[in-house]
Amino acid sequence: MASWCGDLAAPPRLLVAPRPSDGNCQGNVLSLRHPRSDEETGYLFIDGQLHEFNWFKERFGSWFLGDYVCEDGSLYYCTVVDPIFILLPILKAARMSNGKDPGKFRQLDEILYVEGYPGYQHLMGIAGNHIDLVCEVKEVANVKFFRLNDSKVLSWLCCKVHNLKEVFPKLGKNYAAQGEKELLKDAVQIIREYLNDEPWLTLLCKKLQLDIKEIIEANKTSEASFCAENSPVPFHPAEEKLGSSSTRSSKGRPAKKQKAEVESKNIKDMFRRVTRKGT
Repeated sequence: MASWCGDLAAPPRLLVAPRPSDGNCQGNVLSLRHPRSDEETGYLFIDGQLHEFNWFKERFGSWFLGDYVCEDGSLYYCTVVDPIFILLPILKAARMSNGKDPGKFRQLDEILYVEGYPGYQHLMGIAGNHIDLVCEVKEVANVKFFRLNDSKVLSWLCCKVHNLKEVFPKLGKNYAAQGEKELLKDAVQIIREYLNDEPWLTLLCKKLQLDIKEIIEANKTSEASFCAENSPVPFHPAEEKLGSSSTRSSKGRPAKKQKAEVESKNIKDMFRRVTRKGT
């Protein structure tokens, strides 16, 4: 764990992050497992909210920082991430289900004890306020016990997808021209960045009547295009980017020029997470 701004000295990077509401307090960079890749990833925890690090870069650019010119024109910024995404893998492991056995109820402090990752202990407060959305809860002698419930997870995921789908048409003509099914696919592709394919993506696609193979192939095409065209300078604590400033569509195909707005970009290319491989 480190101070949220203590490791930005060498080499210089431009990071946009919220300041603590209390001037005497500092945020912390927590090392947690990424919910999809399971790799160690840095998240900013500040004022009771969890933020992920994102990266964006135009093809050419630099920053003037006082009298210093920062050759890396990348913009690193923090955005709030729903802690349930981060907690899903450890909630699933904690219930220790086997076959038809739904698993065990566990206390929150047991669930959040992950060997080698003390950062989860900092999430005790926000976890207690959120995980009842995806967990069954039992209270014995004023002590709460939790167990992940697949049906509640699926309902929560569907809510996330539909909320994204409602936002897309407001982002520009490219999305406004898409049909209902295409918007659902785009929303699921974004959500997939935080989920394991089994069981969550499979259950979600089945519920929404989408072809999971199309979702997976679209993501592979988009990621391959990005890796071929972009290579940002690493940033600590997140050392590897997953973003794109390419002009390809969300499915990896070249954007249709007749529908493209002037100077427009795919919103998913502009808001990609920075992930970190194990260090």
